[in-house]
Amino acid sequence: MGDNRGNIRIEKSVYRTFPSYEMESGLVRLTVVPGLGGKIVSLLYKPTGKEWLIDSGSRKLAAVPYGSNFIQADVSGWDECFPTIVACEYPEEGEYFGRKLPDHGELWSVPWEIDPVDGRLAGRVDGIALPYRFSRDLAFSNESTLRMSYSVENTGDEALTVFWTAHPLFAATEHTRIVLPEGLDELLCVDGGKVLEKGKRYSWPHGDGGLTRPLDRIGPRTALDSRKFYAEQALTQGLAVLRENDTGEYVEMAWSKEQLPYFGFWIDEGEHTGYSVCALEPCNGYYDSLTEAVKQGKHLRIAPGEIAGWNLDVRFGNDRRAE
Repeated sequence: MGDNRGNIRIEKSVYRTFPSYEMESGLVRLTVVPGLGGKIVSLLYKPTGKEWLIDSGSRKLAAVPYGSNFIQADVSGWDECFPTIVACEYPEEGEYFGRKLPDHGELWSVPWEIDPVDGRLAGRVDGIALPYRFSRDLAFSNESTLRMSYSVENTGDEALTVFWTAHPLFAATEHTRIVLPEGLDELLCVDGGKVLEKGKRYSWPHGDGGLTRPLDRIGPRTALDSRKFYAEQALTQGLAVLRENDTGEYVEMAWSKEQLPYFGFWIDEGEHTGYSVCALEPCNGYYDSLTEAVKQGKHLRIAPGEIAGWNLDVRFGNDRRAE
């Protein structure tokens, strides 16, 4: 059975043997797999046939045990990282102190419940190491824009210190350019790979002398390198874009700076995924490890019974102003 409301179609489907849902507007089709951590495995811009998410390539696409190492799994699509990215122990004193939080969080390695409801895909999953219910609703606000609505309910008796980070592995090419709001002039490198220096600040977007390419460009997968940056200064607006300069195709992520005050991005040039990749990562914790976020006082705190929420808009298009 499908759910058709206006131009929005939702159908049950099968993705590489896994039960899935397809949801599409006139311009965009997405595919999500409940049994693989609610992973969005495809974001297709229909007018040009552009697939924005990488697939698992030569890696096996499979459900993995809770607590697995993320980089040893399929490393594909769009996952949700919560309540940490880097594996650590829960750092706050109280009942949950010292509980182990797995690599890239809990959500990507556990099955979700996802149901079509009123023209949207409503997903939910309960925490394991910590008491919470995480919800994500997917809906098209118009034919080109996916609205992702998130909420976390603290179902325990103590306040929770956590953070969320988007983890979309967007396919990149030598023509891809990362576009960030004006006013940003510097980025902190938190993983330098083979060329850059961890902990060093680099000028945006051109970088410093000696770099093989500007910071806003992604190299070929044959480079076998990767790197990650965060903006230490607040962005002037919650906005990040990947644009294909040869075709004009783009994906734009927009969010409230108040809801998601921090932003980073990860580039992989074949080292971990086998592809050229750029992950745009708005977040409400800084940065990567919950332990580090607590040290810096930059995290989300949810009181018992409280529900915290935020939204992310993902817009697809083609401005056709190619180089």
